[in-house]
Amino acid sequence: MVYNSPDTSLGFNRDSHGNVDTMAAATAARLAPPRQLSDSPLGRPDHRLSLTGCALVYRNELDRYLATPHAVFDEKAKPMNADALRAVAQRAYPGWQVTEVTEGRTVRRPPRAGGPGAGGGPGTGPGGRGRGNRLPDPTASITVERTGEKKERLFNPYTGQDLGDSTTRGQFFILWIVRLHDELLLDRPDGPWWNGFLSLVFTLLIVTGLVVWWPGVTRWKRSLLIKWSTGWRRFNWDLHSALGFWLFLFMLMWGISGWYLGMPEPLTNLVERFSDPEVEYGERAGDIALMWLSRVHFGRWREPGWGPWLKAAWAVIGVVPAIMLVTGVVMWWNRKIRHRVARNAPEAVEAA
Repeated sequence: MVYNSPDTSLGFNRDSHGNVDTMAAATAARLAPPRQLSDSPLGRPDHRLSLTGCALVYRNELDRYLATPHAVFDEKAKPMNADALRAVAQRAYPGWQVTEVTEGRTVRRPPRAGGPGAGGGPGTGPGGRGRGNRLPDPTASITVERTGEKKERLFNPYTGQDLGDSTTRGQFFILWIVRLHDELLLDRPDGPWWNGFLSLVFTLLIVTGLVVWWPGVTRWKRSLLIKWSTGWRRFNWDLHSALGFWLFLFMLMWGISGWYLGMPEPLTNLVERFSDPEVEYGERAGDIALMWLSRVHFGRWREPGWGPWLKAAWAVIGVVPAIMLVTGVVMWWNRKIRHRVARNAPEAVEAA
């Protein structure tokens, strides 16, 4: 079993009531940016995993920002029932057939027994964080169809107002980024496997890069800083060297966790092999380690105090693998290609 983040679903979005939207993947593919992006340097897998990962640290915030505003819960108002909502939608879309009406939730959930929000503990008052104090979402979801066309709209159950699309184009774009990050837009079952394979290759590059980086006992301290007053080639070298050293553990973590999330069998089998069979599943040391491996990969820290700072750090540091790739390619060009091109240029002139 893969310990994935609870708010991530590969290839699917969720509607206003928390249900998986099975139409999202197909619509996202239709509304996706052009495939020519894959042919550009920005579209190469190394860049994809780094840059899209930075954005997805704030996936939940972006999804809420780009979503259609929902109806506000009003405990004193009486919501329309399904038949009344159907009639409202029929008047709003004459010539369309109303095929589905899903009413919102208009009743508060009771607090969990012994959990947050129960027993007068912290979070029980107005605005507390207990599940029972979370306001219900009364927004109704209505589907209308006509000659092959289909619309999923949100309605205010108190006023009958058409609020907008159930899933906006902005949300579909976020879903496209998720598919790009999770399965490289391969649209096939082994897409996550290839993502895990690339993460494994990245991990090997990081480890071997540390070995290649070692400058010797007498000179290693000089490789920890960036000299700003040097030429661009030396600056590129210093940037690659310093970032690789100081952020080695971050990149190693992303490489191993990305490998696990795409190819979970090796690590899960390892946990099964060496874990105590008498310990309950999920409480074994290996299970807890894999759970934390997934958590640190996504970086969606929810703690109110230091959580936002950690999320910002994850988003900024997430750019480093892309920087390492660019600076590494520049170093390779300077060492292997530039001199060869300069050496062959006079021969080409003489031959002409």
